Amino acid sequence: MRAIVLLCLLEVAFAKPDFTWGGNTDTGEGGEPNKGHVCVTDQATCGCCLMQQQIHRMKEFFNMSLGELEKELMKTKTVLNNVRASRSAFSVALTNDDSLKCFGPFRDDRLIVYKHVFINLGGGYSVDTGVFTAPRSGVYSLALTVYSDAGSPGNTLAACAGLMVNSKLVAGPSERNMQDQEDSATIVVALHLKAGDKVAVNLPIGCFLCDDKSHYNTFTGFLLYATD
Repeated sequence: MRAIVLLCLLEVAFAKPDFTWGGNTDTGEGGEPNKGHVCVTDQATCGCCLMQQQIHRMKEFFNMSLGELEKELMKTKTVLNNVRASRSAFSVALTNDDSLKCFGPFRDDRLIVYKHVFINLGGGYSVDTGVFTAPRSGVYSLALTVYSDAGSPGNTLAACAGLMVNSKLVAGPSERNMQDQEDSATIVVALHLKAGDKVAVNLPIGCFLCDDKSHYNTFTGFLLYATD
């Protein structure tokens, strides 16, 4: 039996047998089977033919399976690259000083530049200008918390700011009174932004914010899902 298998392998390696994978199709004149066909004259060689046929079918099957796997791998890589390109998140605080310091009030509106960066995935936030630039179109979650300290009871407290998109006011947390020495306010919104839109925080006239390394004043945003 081992000798037969060895002969089969040798024939596969060196010979070019005259047969088709569909079986014995060699015919002579008049459509009669060719009496000289190896499957007729040599049963052992016929077994080799069947073995080659099975090997061929297995190669076709594995080649087809490999091709499908390669296609799925390329699709997965494309999706993964899109996910990586979609990653955009930032979270910043006003300052990281040991002692409490206040920003404002001023005689005119000013953009707030948050200097302490918790995370800036994708590099959309600029620590120089305080502006977040949307890297791609999509739905973003934006949150803003303001805090201020009037210094002593009876003084005017004005913890207020405005969330701006392309210089237009979207929402503005505000806490103005003379009853509280300190207070805070928070807003959270979901907005559809286009690639290149500018998001910033404006400090209105008369408002002032106070912060230290406790990070009472924060500005946060991240991409929920892309729409481009």
